[in-house]
Amino acid sequence: MLGELSERDRAILALESAWPRHGGAKEETIRTQLGMSSPRYYQLLGRLLESEAALEYDPMLVRRLRRIRDARSFQRVSRTPGFVG
Repeated sequence: MLGELSERDRAILALESAWPRHGGAKEETIRTQLGMSSPRYYQLLGRLLESEAALEYDPMLVRRLRRIRDARSFQRVSRTPGFVG
């Protein structure tokens, strides 16, 4: 159901897909290309990663970003005092 993704959603996924090829500050690119703050961008990206429409649109990218997110989340939790994993 590709129709569920907005133009903004597709632009966010396109930026994430293309980012490794770009140099410079990502925050500046987010602001200039998408016209939003970095926190808002990452909030929307997080929601997109849970979206079935995004998974259908670009499955390899969404799965890769989910793996990265999950690994970072695990690293944060494992550094928490009292964590037994």
